[in-house]
Amino acid sequence: MNKRRQGRKFNRKRDQRRALMKGLAVNLIENGRIKTTLAKARELRPYIEKMITKARTGETSSLRLLLKFLPKKSAFKLLKDIAPKFKDVPGGYTRIIKAGQRKSDGAAIGIIEFAYKVIEKNETSEKSTKTK
Repeated sequence: MNKRRQGRKFNRKRDQRRALMKGLAVNLIENGRIKTTLAKARELRPYIEKMITKARTGETSSLRLLLKFLPKKSAFKLLKDIAPKFKDVPGGYTRIIKAGQRKSDGAAIGIIEFAYKVIEKNETSEKSTKTK
């Protein structure tokens, strides 16, 4: 009996898929949001969220783990700038927004971004309701 294979292949070999995910992750860390196909965004989400979970501790060991998958500049930015914003959040660090279809081939396009903007808005609204 054939079993379903886990993960998307993107018509690439293993090393090419790893390079693709690494490149998407680096761009997401550097820019905060990227526009890509919906399938790639959905595949990137667990990849980047596992890295954020590792980086939340802020320890040297987590930096070493991140350096296995990311370049030095991106690993430090994730550890020092992005992960502390999710310190008290149990999960759901990214969100995917559907953005229509690409004109050339009709591929579904999505925007993946960090959700800390939503978290900051919720915190400010909670503070304003408490002061009233």
